[in-house]
Amino acid sequence: MDLISAVLPTPIERLSNVMTEAAGITLYIKRDDLIHPTVSGNKWRKLKYNLLEASSQGYTRILTFGGAFSNHLYATAAAGNALGFETIGVVRGEELAEKLSPTLLFCQNQGMQLYFVSRSEYKLRSSDNYLLDLATKFDHPFIVPEGGTSTLALQGVAEMVPEVNVQLAKTANYFAVAAGTGGTAAGLLSAGANVLAFSALKGGEFLKNDISMLLSNQHSSGSLQLFTDYHFGGYAKWNPELIAFMQNFKDEFGIQLEQVYTAKMFFGLFDLIRKNHFPKGTTIVAVHTGGLQGLLKA
Repeated sequence: MDLISAVLPTPIERLSNVMTEAAGITLYIKRDDLIHPTVSGNKWRKLKYNLLEASSQGYTRILTFGGAFSNHLYATAAAGNALGFETIGVVRGEELAEKLSPTLLFCQNQGMQLYFVSRSEYKLRSSDNYLLDLATKFDHPFIVPEGGTSTLALQGVAEMVPEVNVQLAKTANYFAVAAGTGGTAAGLLSAGANVLAFSALKGGEFLKNDISMLLSNQHSSGSLQLFTDYHFGGYAKWNPELIAFMQNFKDEFGIQLEQVYTAKMFFGLFDLIRKNHFPKGTTIVAVHTGGLQGLLKA
């Protein structure tokens, strides 16, 4: 199977300013936002082995889950269209059928069948009985969990760690990532990296357990620090302070972030650096997980 062409290894760039110099921190950004124009960032890595597995088992149809501005639905629709899979998106919120978001319109234009469900029904997305009902309804597709997060996803994300080790010619002390479902953090941990995970959701403490569950069959993993105070009100919420930070980041480094995940992660990371959370000499690789399709629209 010829997986969608990707830019690999994705570039890595040094981010240096007065604050990092004063703290004695070496900070890099891993530009996974440049991995593919539509199958962006961590979504490419998380889908890679899911799609290879679906193909090897002879599936022609993929079913997955997401909300109105889901990076995962966007990426799955684009990948499915490019690779010849039929795609079905189970969408949180029946009312969204009346007015498609730009993300859902893109998915529809890529050939994805959108199946809108109530928020209460959407909460059943991990239930075995509910998944069985969906499988029957849609003629037994290959089901990918919300966000692409599965043990198969971990394999793709884990490949980033040796990639970065080669690029830096050394091992970073930490990888910093935004966390929604915890799959990217778990994938990095599975490769032995120490991870700083910044929850994009309010009340994200549950992610520690979810990440632990994803790693339950792994022989070894790095250490996890989960930060839950930089959510700016919850998933897909933001305020003028975050938007100002995002603009200042672009002005200073020439790199666009988005307000749902990456801006929150970098805001939190810079706050920790400012507070001398890390010892001098620490090397951190912050992962730009893409998602720019949702810029100021989530």
